[in-house]
Amino acid sequence: MKTFSLAGLLRVRHAQQQKALAELSQANHRIRDVAERRARAERTLEDAAGRNAIITDAATLTAVAAARASTRGMIAELDAVADAHRVAAAEAQVEFNAARARSVALEKLEERHLLAEREKDLRDEQLALDEIATNRFRPADPEELS
Repeated sequence: MKTFSLAGLLRVRHAQQQKALAELSQANHRIRDVAERRARAERTLEDAAGRNAIITDAATLTAVAAARASTRGMIAELDAVADAHRVAAAEAQVEFNAARARSVALEKLEERHLLAEREKDLRDEQLALDEIATNRFRPADPEELS
């Protein structure tokens, strides 16, 4: 059986696809990580707001306000980071889809090659069987026919 002439290229395409898949996975992991950090920051802000702490002086009030503002700022930064990660994930998805499409095209060519080779092998086998059958039942001597 003749080997697929583009097998090396197909291996390269599969490697590219695996790399793109790994990058997509990392991008999605970063999105989940930022979402978890944002959720923790929101819980911290809600927990601080939910406490019924009695504020007795201006310094404490200023400190609480600064802490809340800082947490809100951190949430805004996390939102910006999440947006950047979503863009990166979308780009990684596009790259993965392109790599997959390139692999699929070569996989289809390989499948057609394998089918053609299988058909050729079956045809050769059938020819050999036909030859054997023809020679087996042919009389060795023309006088044996009478």
